[in-house]
Amino acid sequence: MQTISLSAARRTALAAQGFADPRPAAAPTRRHLAKVLSRVQLLQLDSVNVAVRAHYMPLFSRLGGYDPALVDDAAWSHRARKPRMLVESWAHEASLLPVEDWPLLRSGAKRDGWWRNYTKVVETVPGLIEDVLAVVKEQGPIGAGAIEKELESEATRRGPGAWWERSVVKKACEYLFGVGELSTGTRRSFERLYDLTERVVPPEILSRKVSAEEGARGLVERSARALGVATETDLRDYYRLGPDVSRVAVQELVAEGVLEPVQVGDWRAVAYRHSEARTPRAVSGRALLCPFDPLIWERARTERLFGFRYRIEIYVPEPKREYGYYVFPFLLDGALSARVDLKSDRAAGVLRVQGAFAEPGAAQARVAAELAGELRGMAEWLGLAGVAVGERGDLAAPLKRALR
Repeated sequence: MQTISLSAARRTALAAQGFADPRPAAAPTRRHLAKVLSRVQLLQLDSVNVAVRAHYMPLFSRLGGYDPALVDDAAWSHRARKPRMLVESWAHEASLLPVEDWPLLRSGAKRDGWWRNYTKVVETVPGLIEDVLAVVKEQGPIGAGAIEKELESEATRRGPGAWWERSVVKKACEYLFGVGELSTGTRRSFERLYDLTERVVPPEILSRKVSAEEGARGLVERSARALGVATETDLRDYYRLGPDVSRVAVQELVAEGVLEPVQVGDWRAVAYRHSEARTPRAVSGRALLCPFDPLIWERARTERLFGFRYRIEIYVPEPKREYGYYVFPFLLDGALSARVDLKSDRAAGVLRVQGAFAEPGAAQARVAAELAGELRGMAEWLGLAGVAVGERGDLAAPLKRALR
């Protein structure tokens, strides 16, 4: 088994995620979006909007300033000249991923997620599933609240005893979304508007049947392509596969020559390198990474690769937070060199740096100068007039000076 250094593994991972590619010189287009998606495979969705929605940021990290309508059009609209590129599904978490990958996710390779807990709830209300589907068929794309109102109106016409708790309707919608009968037709102010999956996913893709074994191999291969070099648990986590199907898929891909087992530095577990992964001699450039960027979302892997311990502190009481509420690691020339707690203060028109912290051994003056440039670019992209730096953190003062 070949042994590769930790530095080589890090460069391989960064290249796989698109950080060895130069940012486009002109305004990014749909072609650039497709290229990033060919690297990362999916974009995680999250409701937190303190700085910017999670699904927009990974593209900025790799492309620089771009029009967010690129993502909106690709995910939530369909026209003959610009067909839908992305579909929502539970993958890593709730995610946007290429429409072509839908059959892999519905193959049975993935275990049912948290929505299976709603099975008994929706089964206790006879006809609920059929009623929800009927409303969506007639009026979709439609939000859960509007479905509730429509069913409440229908219940009034039916007479006493025909209504149920409103929360059950939302659970029914999420259950149907989880099992693939409903999808997101579009979004309105980030509210999911449900539609029948048959009206969202093209028929030639929806009709394609994939076995669970083929689905697992396809998803693990995409994980490996996105990660470059990774342990089996890393590969499994990318699409949240079960351990048994993941291990079998990894061994089958090794036998096919798609994956090559390698020993990375002092990692305890065997790693697997994708046959098409490349290892550049160096990785240069800078990027701010949101907490849900696929480069860093698996925290144990982030620590193994970069020596960077990272946790999201949203649910930590403020006095106990170490770095802040919504912290962005800063990637500089292949290393995670700093972290900043960011907030888009739209009322004041500024990107607030509520805390700025350098990693041990980082050259603070250079890190501050590069970070200042990236923060200016992010503020401009978000339509904010500037950057305001607070007092917390050892990098706050150097960053203030760099922004003058």
